[in-house]
Amino acid sequence: MSSVTVLGLGTMGAPMAGHLARAGHSVRGWNRTPGRAAIPGVTQVAALNEALSGADAVVLSVSDTPDVEELLLGANGAIAYLRAGAIVIDTSTIAPSATRRMGERLAEKGILMVDAPVSGGSEGAVNGTLTVFLGGSPEAVAAAQPHLGAFAKTITHLGPLGAGQVGKAVNQLVISGSYLSLAEGILVGQKAGLDPATLAGALAGGAAKSWVLENRWQRMAEDRYPLGFRVALHRKDLGIAIDLAKELGVPVPAATLVAQLEDALIAAGKGGEDLSALAHQLRRLAAAIDG
Repeated sequence: MSSVTVLGLGTMGAPMAGHLARAGHSVRGWNRTPGRAAIPGVTQVAALNEALSGADAVVLSVSDTPDVEELLLGANGAIAYLRAGAIVIDTSTIAPSATRRMGERLAEKGILMVDAPVSGGSEGAVNGTLTVFLGGSPEAVAAAQPHLGAFAKTITHLGPLGAGQVGKAVNQLVISGSYLSLAEGILVGQKAGLDPATLAGALAGGAAKSWVLENRWQRMAEDRYPLGFRVALHRKDLGIAIDLAKELGVPVPAATLVAQLEDALIAAGKGGEDLSALAHQLRRLAAAIDG
């Protein structure tokens, strides 16, 4: 098995590192903020250069483009320490154009890269059932597959480097509408006097069946939102998707509305709650209408 370094030991990165260790890889972990809880089988190191030196594979799980760029191309980044033939697996969600640009720089040193943004939330990370939208050359994809298989259930190669980020952007467009539609439906049903559990069961028997319905209806009905995927992070991802749609000349009115609702939640201090808190924002709007 190979030597793997995981950069970013947050909600997603920590369980991914654990799965890699259980799969038999030698795993080192690094986090910008020290003091993370111990992860069985993972050696946590404080110095970035120590984490990167000698790694066969580097898995990134960080928040945004500047973080990825610093970790890959910065003075102490992967480009300075990885050998030719090493593979960089970026599970972060960033702009496709940025991914391609960074991949070109790494390729100059013979370092392979795939973009592998994930879907499935913290539950999927813990359970090792994430979905991966994969972009990269056949050589890079072949090098990445044994590592991705440790924490992902569904891995789909969509095309060259950057294609994974496009796939993830499409995913964020689709689920934004799914969350909002479910929030609308649950609230209308409750206001009309229907039992939410009975309603959810009926919906699941027809064309409305979805992961969002199955996993988020109860949170919305009870107006409580334990963390799965933060509103603020989805808003960042949705911004990438909306920008991509604009570049391609595609109108995205539903996503634009969801972005506005998420902005209101963030302004109200709810950015750290689960995305299903869109239902809370609808409740606030409904209460204002009721007077």
